[in-house]
Amino acid sequence: MADPRFFRNNGPLQLGQLAELAGAKLGPKADAAAAFEDVAPLEQATAREISFLDNRKYVSQFRRSKAGACVVEPGLVDQAPAGMMLLLTDKPYRAYAQIAQAFYPAASVARGANPAAHVHETAVCGTGCEIGPGAVIGPEARLGDQVRVGPGTVIGPGVEIGNGSDIGANATLSHCIIGKRANIHPGVRIGQRGFGFHMDAAGHLDVPQLGRVIIGDDVEIGANSTVDRGAGPDTVIGDGCKIDNLVQIGHNAELGKGCVVVAQAGISGSTKLQDFAVLAAQAGLAGHLTIGAGAQIGAQAGVMRDVPPGAKVVGSPAVPVREFFRGVAALARLTRTKG
Repeated sequence: MADPRFFRNNGPLQLGQLAELAGAKLGPKADAAAAFEDVAPLEQATAREISFLDNRKYVSQFRRSKAGACVVEPGLVDQAPAGMMLLLTDKPYRAYAQIAQAFYPAASVARGANPAAHVHETAVCGTGCEIGPGAVIGPEARLGDQVRVGPGTVIGPGVEIGNGSDIGANATLSHCIIGKRANIHPGVRIGQRGFGFHMDAAGHLDVPQLGRVIIGDDVEIGANSTVDRGAGPDTVIGDGCKIDNLVQIGHNAELGKGCVVVAQAGISGSTKLQDFAVLAAQAGLAGHLTIGAGAQIGAQAGVMRDVPPGAKVVGSPAVPVREFFRGVAALARLTRTKG
């Protein structure tokens, strides 16, 4: 069970209710009225808890599990331990996420501004907003309904934040327009000036960064990540993007819908990611590139040219996955010593 000091459990919940919520079907001999108290990993779950299996690598753990119920693919019914109830779906991890959200719903917003917060008289806060202690809401900023702003966060002048968004502690938002249901983690910096200047031996001259950051609906930005505002064109992050901790996104970059950017990746200025592109951890993209829809960039890849839609690349400089591993195998053969 999750630590009750940090997570509030909404159980017990009935299996039939959870199946309907997750779009899953009850397996053979599953009792819709059976009540469960929590979710838990396969190896730790008890008869009163629900687990899931998404990776066949863990089938052996599934066979040994003491979980009272488990979310699995239909093809694994015959692998289940005796007495375990099953919820069947082709997307067990997604179904588990919906079930876990039912047990642990997001905390409700405590309405109003803390006395230690500062909200400028020209700022507009919608109904049900929560402004934490030490937070600052600047002139003419506009917060939609049910927006939560964490302690110590600064919302700059003119910033707009859509309904239901959650801005973590000690974040800094300026020169940006953020859509609905954003999840901005602690320490995020959005809208600082882009890294733009004219280089010269007489002294580097800053170029004014006159654009904004435009963020769509349902975007998540992880802790201590940074998104520079545009130099003239805007920096754009499309609906549903998932950005991990410690990511850097440069000025004028554009991310389409549903892009995933993993920890410590960096996107240089004016590079475009089309819909559902994925950057693995520590990948680096040079500037002015186009990464095609659905492309996947491997961990620590150094990308210096455009990547076609659906391609998978890895290495530095990045090349197609098969080409990379052919090179690795060839090098291994060349360096292999004979006994």
